[in-house]
Amino acid sequence: MIPPLCFEPLYQERVWGGRGLETRLGRVLPGDGPIGESWDVVDRPDAQSVVTTSGDLLGHPLREVLKDRAAAIMGPGWDPERPFPILVKWLDCRERLSLQVHPPAEVAPRLHGEPKTENWYIADAEPGAGLLAGLRHGVTRAQFETALRAEDLEKCIHRIDVSPGDSLFVPSGRIHAIDGGNLILEIQQNSDTTYRVYDWGRVGLDGKKRQLHVEESLACIDFDDVEPAPVRAGSGDAVLAECDAFRIRRLRLGPGRPDLVFPAGQGPALVHGLEGEVADAGGATVLRRGDHALLAHAGDYVFRAQSPSLVLVTDRFGP
Repeated sequence: MIPPLCFEPLYQERVWGGRGLETRLGRVLPGDGPIGESWDVVDRPDAQSVVTTSGDLLGHPLREVLKDRAAAIMGPGWDPERPFPILVKWLDCRERLSLQVHPPAEVAPRLHGEPKTENWYIADAEPGAGLLAGLRHGVTRAQFETALRAEDLEKCIHRIDVSPGDSLFVPSGRIHAIDGGNLILEIQQNSDTTYRVYDWGRVGLDGKKRQLHVEESLACIDFDDVEPAPVRAGSGDAVLAECDAFRIRRLRLGPGRPDLVFPAGQGPALVHGLEGEVADAGGATVLRRGDHALLAHAGDYVFRAQSPSLVLVTDRFGP
């Protein structure tokens, strides 16, 4: 049986990032620059997760693993040349991110981009931190474009105050930004297409203003997407997001709760550690805050927590 697969993180410098992954997740970060993103599960031409699980797959890139064992990991009929469909990131947002949008599937080909639907789980948030997502009630496209020309867009965008444990689904086409002070687990379609419509007058790490994509953004924004609501933190299990691309569940484990069971033949899944500690039945794979494991379609797995713990499970990967 293929063991749960864990991977080496890939760190990305971002002008809005910091060094919070060191203290908040216990990571050892490279260099001394602002690390905004940790790509923890990724299968892209320019970025490859490498297996850290002991065994014959140790040290192999995810792309090679899927080419060699596509049916066992992803299920019968999975094209070995097809990339892994999910990208998992941690975001350390020291400053507000740009106001941006990802292209819907029907628009992406025309713009030579990739659709990107994602979900944000707020693992930590400083007092006053929030999310910007969707338009405020009553804002029209014409009003939005006028505010864009006047560099006064913030008044058009819906802002959500957040606390640790909150979660927000961000489908392609939803205009959005993240406030500084948030630590976020982002689970998304395997895409790296982002169009910035506004960047708050900021300059990049090179001292120059970052590129904007105004025309592309206007072609992608859903102007009927108004004041979306998050799933608030809770003590029970919950479905945080469900769409064609994935399903994400919040599950609590520990004494008095059932084990987390993944029978063989039910498709691949990702388990994300958030609180406490969970281990597979053999004890070889232990997931703590910030850890992830890819479970194969052909595998048969049981995870158990000895103390109150919290995980997310991503499954039902779509086309």
